[in-house]
Amino acid sequence: MSPLLQTELTRRLGCQYPIIQTAMGWVSDANLVIATTKGGGFGFLAGATIEASRLEGEIQKVIDATGGSNFGLNFHMFQENAMQCVELAIKYRLKAVSYGRGPDKKTIARLKAAGVLCIPTVGAVKHAIKAVELGADMITIQGSEGGGHTGGVPTTILLPQVLDAVDVPVIAAGGYSTGRGLASALAAGAAGIAMGTRFMMTSDSPTPQLTLERYLAVQDPQKIRVTLAVDGMRHRMVENAFIHKLEGASPLRKLWIALSSARQWKRETGMTFGHMVSTFFKAVKEDPAQMSQVVMSANQPVLLQRSMVQGFPDEGILPSGQVAAAINELISAPELIASIAGDAETCLEALCARANGQALEEAS
Repeated sequence: MSPLLQTELTRRLGCQYPIIQTAMGWVSDANLVIATTKGGGFGFLAGATIEASRLEGEIQKVIDATGGSNFGLNFHMFQENAMQCVELAIKYRLKAVSYGRGPDKKTIARLKAAGVLCIPTVGAVKHAIKAVELGADMITIQGSEGGGHTGGVPTTILLPQVLDAVDVPVIAAGGYSTGRGLASALAAGAAGIAMGTRFMMTSDSPTPQLTLERYLAVQDPQKIRVTLAVDGMRHRMVENAFIHKLEGASPLRKLWIALSSARQWKRETGMTFGHMVSTFFKAVKEDPAQMSQVVMSANQPVLLQRSMVQGFPDEGILPSGQVAAAINELISAPELIASIAGDAETCLEALCARANGQALEEAS
């Protein structure tokens, strides 16, 4: 184990390598976290998309398979079971929690008092500063290259800005998939890297084969672009028929698509045909553009489920980092981690050798 890859992240999270597998909805299940942990990385369960009745069982499954609680749980405070996530993280003394729209200062203090590290993900310097003020132990910054909801600042600009602005370890995310990327992040001062898309595109991912094939088929990074069509916020994803339909639709048509998808794919919400029609006509009288955005935002987990669980890549959304265009094979999570760590070590050793050689030349 090279000392070049030992950072504050590996020391505090107790993992072998400074490589984090992020919590992707419908993707980061117990099996992926287990594979990541056994490979020497640090994995987060996607608590936002695991049914409340199954969540504790998923946590126990990871503990039983890995022999400990050396992994994390991701959640958002707008979840109905947000406090269940907090209580389970404390109960099982998980190593960390991650979040976007995070808990308040009091809840963060509870987690920290129980020894659970708080690691929010941010996309702007001001959000990083605020997260530290609330008690964050580390910060994950996601540059605009990252998948799903993303900011507008590239990782190469955002990382040094946040490193200068906060005094806690910073983890870099957005655009990473190789050892060279890890080496560059460490050289810049990051404590490690976090990857979502690259772990999703492994043989340990639960993503259906048809959907994975769609990701593998993307060769042009420009086809993995930001759209506002889903919920009005910046959302990076692979182009597909569903996105084209949304972007070309009028406000009324977009509302109808949103309501129809909610009715077709999420009947368990109790939305009846009568309710859908009444909502539609109410929106006509008010603001159809705003109403369609609200309905589509609420329906987003279902759109994600359609592609990432049910295996219909043209009927849902395909969140993705731009790095998917550079990935052409599905190896296991442990193989991926070993490859990235080995290549990063080689890069950093070469950098040290170059620096030492120059120092010897100058001394002579």
